[in-house]
Amino acid sequence: MSHRVADVADVTARRLQASIAQEQVRARVPSLVAAVVRDGERVWTGTAGAHTGSEPPGPDLQYRVGSITKTLTSVLVMQLRDGGALRLDDRLDRFLTGMGEYGGRTLRSLLAHSSGMHSEPAGPWWERSSGGDVEELLAATNAVAAPFGPGATYHYSNLAYGLLGEVVARVTGSSWWEQVQLRILDPLSMTRTSFLPSPPHATGYSVAHFANTLTEEPAQDTGAMAAAGQVWSTVGDLARYAAFLVDGHDEVLPRSTLAEMATPQSGTADGGLREGYGLGLRLVAGGSGTLIGHTGSMPGFLAGLLVDRPRRTGAVVLANGTSGMRCEGLPAELLDKLERSEPTIREAWIPVGEVPRTVAEVLGPWYWGNTALGFSYDGSEVLVSSLSTGTVTLRLRPADDGSFVGTAGYHHGETLRVVRDEGGAVHHLVCATFVYTRTPYDPSAPIPGGAPGPE
Repeated sequence: MSHRVADVADVTARRLQASIAQEQVRARVPSLVAAVVRDGERVWTGTAGAHTGSEPPGPDLQYRVGSITKTLTSVLVMQLRDGGALRLDDRLDRFLTGMGEYGGRTLRSLLAHSSGMHSEPAGPWWERSSGGDVEELLAATNAVAAPFGPGATYHYSNLAYGLLGEVVARVTGSSWWEQVQLRILDPLSMTRTSFLPSPPHATGYSVAHFANTLTEEPAQDTGAMAAAGQVWSTVGDLARYAAFLVDGHDEVLPRSTLAEMATPQSGTADGGLREGYGLGLRLVAGGSGTLIGHTGSMPGFLAGLLVDRPRRTGAVVLANGTSGMRCEGLPAELLDKLERSEPTIREAWIPVGEVPRTVAEVLGPWYWGNTALGFSYDGSEVLVSSLSTGTVTLRLRPADDGSFVGTAGYHHGETLRVVRDEGGAVHHLVCATFVYTRTPYDPSAPIPGGAPGPE
């Protein structure tokens, strides 16, 4: 962008600091550290509270990030999908045996928490226990019946991500963590993200509700469940990760795959249109439309990371308390304050240099029956808008064969074909039985082929 600002203004910094200071007091977390990202850079870092058990909170102090770990697992699965090593519609029992009723659930459903499998692995609470090995996890999987059938509803499942971590391991021939390090952390230069805590790191605490005293929480190696919530990181590293979720990365995942991950896959009636889940990413209504990312909790720790892709902004929050902090609400609030204080500057409009012949032929007014539509070109796609309201209702990507493929709107994924007359001139357009003509109800075109008359 032409208008880049390295850091936020002083008044913005104060507003952001006020938010986390208020949250630290309200939530009674021993310490809280936050960061805001804009245009790929960390532009603000703030802290509140100082009881970490080690050095003061800051951008390089590790906290446990809980289920933000799941996004790393989903990135690995999508990398393997993009590379042809697996398909999202593969059944789980293609990779893992002895899955019983879960064997037919797809990788897509596990990523989207729509598999219907139970939320936790059978046995003791895995977050506070020394993790067992994968054979123990697999053997215990069928000990609890599935609460839902596949696709019935969104039902959050830590178990599903433990199993996805093992799928990654079996497909690649190395451990889940080795793949995280090789395929994500190294390319993104996330040098302070680790499997086990690496000094300096915060100690996790729970807070006695009435006495306000602290109890130190255990920091277990979660073993076979690591892919669901093991990782330790910093706001410095997670700011880099937030920038990746906005722009993609040549060595990790392209923007197109991240957009696929941010497409709603599952939800609940209670959640309505406020929230949902994509392929490993939480989706929250807010910002420019939808915020994406994840929240996290482990004994003694809370975390949240949300990004607004169109605005190219992100927020990360980490705390060393078992409960209290708004893991979703606080980063959303920081993003809202950033936008209110320093609004996003839109990219400049740029004239189109050259219009391909096949595109030029379809520009201008078209009619679906009597409904008037305008076809315009933005340099990469054809935009179809209502001539009454100006609202863009469809976007079309030109294809090499002269057709167009819908990228958004009712015809998303469908092919719009150009039909020519005997002389080779464009006569009408057809997409999934919809016929578009240059004049209303053109009688020479197929259905509707003329204005409807009395029966």
